[in-house]
Amino acid sequence: MSKGEITALMRVEAAVARCLLGAFLKMGPVKASNFAGRVARFVGPLLPVSKVADRNLQIAMPSLTRPQRKRIVKGVWENLGRTVGELPHLSRLQENTPSGPGFEVQGVEHLLEQARRGGSVLFVSGHIGNWEMLPPGVARHGAPFASFYRAAGNPLIDDMIRKLRDAAMAPTPMPLFAKGARGAREALVYVAKGGRLGMLVDQKMNDGVEARFFGQPAMTAPALAAMALRYRCPVIPGYVERLGPARLRIVVEPPLILPDTGDKQRDLETLVQMVNDRLESWIRRKPESWLWLHRRWPKALYR
Repeated sequence: MSKGEITALMRVEAAVARCLLGAFLKMGPVKASNFAGRVARFVGPLLPVSKVADRNLQIAMPSLTRPQRKRIVKGVWENLGRTVGELPHLSRLQENTPSGPGFEVQGVEHLLEQARRGGSVLFVSGHIGNWEMLPPGVARHGAPFASFYRAAGNPLIDDMIRKLRDAAMAPTPMPLFAKGARGAREALVYVAKGGRLGMLVDQKMNDGVEARFFGQPAMTAPALAAMALRYRCPVIPGYVERLGPARLRIVVEPPLILPDTGDKQRDLETLVQMVNDRLESWIRRKPESWLWLHRRWPKALYR
């Protein structure tokens, strides 16, 4: 969208967003996280999309009672609010602080090994905890990676978000590939040349491959598996665990063992399923940490 197509409403939205981000910055990371988390926890469950989250929980974890689902949905919104409130502070969060705001990395040896080894690497994660902390946290251990990126509908707000992400990655800003066919081609070339790429693979892709997720069929993007098998590059799973307001733990796991049966389609489907299984195991540990707000399963399950 060109500047000439920016509407008056977009400018108002951007002004509000700029004021909120400025207020969050003045509050400091803990107060901003607490404030945004409380507001989202109160407002979010009143929005229609929370019915999608409740239905998702019924599909994925049918043993949950209605009060348990309500508690999880409130937690989802609180975590989302905290993630937004913490966004302006990511560049300032320090590692291994004894208390208060900051982050720690569990499994740092896997990052150091990849930094030493060099070459193509694929990092895989989902919208868990404060997922925005994953790229800058990993980058501080010598393994910065590029990412896919879905632009915000308002280009002015999108510019603010990009600047905050670049600030968090400083002094090593990394490429952001737009969602879609063009971005996928660019990312493929990047990996082929030895680049590191991170992907959040927990959302539905209608033209993906069918795999199981929480025991249900779920169309899943195959791009990560296809690149890993094509270039035989390590796939490192990881996620961000919330320990408190603006206090986070990045969990980095050992590289997955890539299937190699000689049957390309079978290997692709196996690796896609391996990733889904890993995501599910993380989400089950703390369901309120995942973004349950999108329709992850077939349409028939939402009728």
